[in-house]
Amino acid sequence: MRWVRGFGRFWYDLVIGDDWRIAVAVVTVLLVGGLLVVAGLGGSALLAPLLAVAVAVAFSLVLLLGPREPG
Repeated sequence: MRWVRGFGRFWYDLVIGDDWRIAVAVVTVLLVGGLLVVAGLGGSALLAPLLAVAVAVAFSLVLLLGPREPG
């Protein structure tokens, strides 16, 4: 059971890290990209660069707009 708990904590720290809002923004962009692929728009050569830019923009917006909690 200790191993399972440690494994879960590792993945939580890896994905969530210091700010859960960044993880939510990135996952949201990736889900939208997945929905575009399912909708049949995944064949476009612009989808991957567009998603990379969207992740960068979402990351930047979270950093700029979201106040950081102390500690």
